[in-house]
Amino acid sequence: MDQVIQTFIIGLSNGLIFALVALGYTLVYGIIELINFAHGDLFMLGSMIALFLIASVFGLSASTPALQLVGVILLVIAITMIATAAINVTIERIAYRPLRHAPKLAPLISAIGMSFVLQNIANLIAGPANKSIDNLFPTTNLLSVFGIETIAVTFQQAFVAVVTIPLLIALTWFVDKTRQGRAMRATAQDPDTAGLMGVDVNRTIALTFLIGGALAGAAGVVQILYNNVTVWNLGFRFGLNAFTSAVLGGIGNLSGAVVGALVLGQINAFSDRYLSANWTNAIVFAVLIAVLVFKPTGLLGQQLADRA
Repeated sequence: MDQVIQTFIIGLSNGLIFALVALGYTLVYGIIELINFAHGDLFMLGSMIALFLIASVFGLSASTPALQLVGVILLVIAITMIATAAINVTIERIAYRPLRHAPKLAPLISAIGMSFVLQNIANLIAGPANKSIDNLFPTTNLLSVFGIETIAVTFQQAFVAVVTIPLLIALTWFVDKTRQGRAMRATAQDPDTAGLMGVDVNRTIALTFLIGGALAGAAGVVQILYNNVTVWNLGFRFGLNAFTSAVLGGIGNLSGAVVGALVLGQINAFSDRYLSANWTNAIVFAVLIAVLVFKPTGLLGQQLADRA
C-alpha cells in the first residue's frame, strides 16, 4: 500500500507539471483553433534557460543559504517566464499571424516547422547530450515531521505544488474575472463578432500566446529543479503528455486540461513503476486514441460549432 501511495505522489507531481504545459496548448486552441506543436519545445527552452541561469549566472548549489536560494529561484522563474513569453509572442507574430486566414493545414505545418526550429536551436547551443544540475533542495522527507518514514514527500515535490497550484489559480481568476479574460473568452467564441464589439483580436491572441509562453517557462523551471536534467528533445515527451492531457480533459477547457494532466500523471507513474518505462509512451498514445474515438470532446469538453 505504501508503494501505491508513493507512486500516486510521484504521479501528482508529474501531473502538475503536465498541467502547466497543457494549459498553453488549450489556451491557443481555444482562441484560434491551432494545435501549437512548438509549445512543448518552448517548455524545453524554458528548462534550458533556467539551467543556464541556475548553474552559470547565479551559481546556485545545495550549500546556498536557504533565503538566498528562495530569492534567486523566484528571480529565475520570473526571468524564464519573461523570456519564453517573449519567444512565444514572436513565434505568433512571425509564423502564425500571417497564416491566420489561410487553410487550417498551413498554420499546422508552420507549428510543426517551428517545433523543429526550436529543437535545433537548443541542440546547436547546448549540444545533444543531457544537461544536468545538482539537487538544490534538502533531501529530508517532509513527512518525517509527522513520524511517517515509509512514504516520502520531498522538497522537490513540494516545490512543484507551491509553484504550480498558485499559477493555475491565478490563470483561472484572470480568464474568469478580468476584462482581458472576458476578451479572450469572447474571441474564442466568435472572433469576428468580438472584433465588432470593440475587442482588439490581434492583441487578445498575442496576450494568449504571452500567457501560454510564460506558463511554459514556469513549467521549464519546475521541471529542471524537480528532475535536475534537460535535453534538446525533452519537449517531445512532455509535449506528448501535455497535448494528450488537453485532449483528455477537453481541449479548449482550462479545468479539463488540469484534470487530464493529473490523470496522465498517474498513468505515467503507475506505468513506470508496475509495467515498464518503455511502455509508457505507448500507453499515453493508446489513451489519446481511445479518447478521440470514444469521447472526442474530452472529459469536460463540449461540442462546439465550427467557426470556419
